[in-house]
This record gives sequence, structure tokens and C-alpha cells, in this order.
Amino acid sequence: MQIGPYVLENNLILAPMAGVTDRPFRQLCKRLGAGLVVSEMLSSNPKVWNSDKSRQRMDHQGEEGIRSVQIAGADPELMAQAAQFNVGNGAQIVDINMGCPAKKVNKKLAGSALLQDPSLVEKIIQAVVKAVDVPVTLKIRTGWNVENRNGLIIAQIAQDNGIQSIAVHGRTKACMYKGNAEYDTIKAIKQAVSIPVVANGDITSAQKAKHVLEYTNADALMIGRGAQGHPWIFREILHYLQTGQILAAPSIDEVSSVLLEHVANVHQFYGEFAGSRIARKHVGWYLAAHDQQRLFRAKFNAIDDARQQLDALTMYFDKLAGESAPSSVSEHVSPAA
Repeated sequence: MQIGPYVLENNLILAPMAGVTDRPFRQLCKRLGAGLVVSEMLSSNPKVWNSDKSRQRMDHQGEEGIRSVQIAGADPELMAQAAQFNVGNGAQIVDINMGCPAKKVNKKLAGSALLQDPSLVEKIIQAVVKAVDVPVTLKIRTGWNVENRNGLIIAQIAQDNGIQSIAVHGRTKACMYKGNAEYDTIKAIKQAVSIPVVANGDITSAQKAKHVLEYTNADALMIGRGAQGHPWIFREILHYLQTGQILAAPSIDEVSSVLLEHVANVHQFYGEFAGSRIARKHVGWYLAAHDQQRLFRAKFNAIDDARQQLDALTMYFDKLAGESAPSSVSEHVSPAA
């Protein structure tokens, strides 16, 4: 797949997720097979650009591959300024968020709330595309509710105004993350436009990835929550698409090694105080299949010291390895992406 002048290594993309796709997680997913990773969304409000949170979200130091940065907002002029600011900070692709269903985003009429106003959608796209000389992409949902699935109209507006690629989550704004993603709208969008179309939603296994690709004829897949606690999903999908064979699950030793490295990188990136708190959600996702009664996670979440967190994880995996004769993890179970 190609976005402007950039040819992706493969057609698997890590979805931008606020509070999740920070630099440590992006680097990990890239290493484990993602062809493109997209940063957490950044507000178009310049008043927050100097905050610690925004500076961390803008941090791409040491990252390999194409830098894609997502921006969010509802004012065309501010969105254009945000695009310019991020390109000046190293962004090689600017992605416009019109897919987030979160209340705190939608109450500002940003994210997927914009789908209710196609004329404003067009103004924002025009302003951002005009403001920068890098490819601009768009992420949307199928519409704002099931009675108003206007994703096809939005996609046509996007194509007509210079968007280079469009990612579509198979739910409406009103659906949030409930129910199952539908792919008929994505299929229809792919048939109607000539720009690359990326399918997103409920892609949690290699088999599901193949089904979605074949059903929608999409150019690429975007994986979000399916990668939480399971960054191996990218190499698993890639292997299955290339060979038709299911890749063996990662061994307990590999899960331990990757998780310890990830947590240590989170500590380093955010500092030990904030990092120890942020690490908790990642550990919860990694261990969902192992610690089903949440006994270890309850203890882990009470640990504030970074070194003690790493020690606790090491002891947990040593015990797990001793109890488990087969050296593979249980089948990964993840909520919908």
C-alpha cells in the first residue's frame, strides 16, 4: 500500500489510540510486524501543545519508519495550524481524526461528531490539505448512528479534496464499541473511491483479518484494541496472509521478555512515578488470558515502585513457567478492535 510518496512495508497499520499508542508501544508494534504505526491523537488547541501530555505524544525520538501523526479538532484554521506544527516537528503523514466516539472529544464537536456536518468536514479537510506538503489521511466511522451511515458521502468528500487514504471503523458514533463491526459500508466505500481504503474494527485474529480483507477488498487493515496486550498480532496476521498457516503463539519466555521490556520502556519514557501507573493497564491486557481471576493484577496495581513492578513480573513469570509444561501461551482473547 502507498500513501502519497510512502510505500508501507506491509498493509497492517496500528490504529491511533489515546493513552495507548505512545512511543514505547508504537516501537514495539513496529518491531513485531506493523507496516505503519500512528501516534495518539493530538489536540488542535495550541494552548495544550506545551503540556507534558502533548509533548510526550509528540515524541518520536529514535522511531523507525514513517511518522504518522493524528490531529483532532473542529476548527478548520486551528486544524491547519496543528498540521503545520506537527509537520515541523517531524510528521511525515498527518491523519485527521473523525472517528473517535469518546464523549470528551465529541462534546467539542470533534472526532466522529463531525460526521453530522459534511460541510464542516469538507472545510477541515481543505484547510489541512492546503496547509501542509505531506500526505493527509482521514479516519472515520461509518456514520453517526445506524440510521445515518453517511460514510460513503464523507469518503467521496475526502477523495475530492485531496485525502490520500481513508481508514473506516465499522461502527457508527452511536455504537461506540458495542456490538459487532459491520463491513458492508467499508466494502461500499472501497468500490466507490480510488484512494486506498483501510478497514478497521474487530480484527482480533489472523483468520478474521483475512476475512475482512477478502470481504471488503480493502487495501490495508488497521488494528487497534486487538493489539493491546498482544503486539504479536501483526506478525501473526502477516504470516497467515502470506502462508495460510497459523503462526505458533509466543512462548511464555517471549511474553515475559517482551512485557518486561515494554514496562521498563514505559518507566523510562514517562518517569518512574507516572510510568508505574501507566504500566498497569498494559500488564492487565498482557495477562488477561493467564490471570483470569485477576489475583496477580490486584497485587501488581498496588505497587508504586518501578523496580518492584519489574521484580513482581519476573517472579510471576518464573512461577508461571514452572507450572506450565507447554511453553506457549493460552489462546489470546481480546475485545473488539
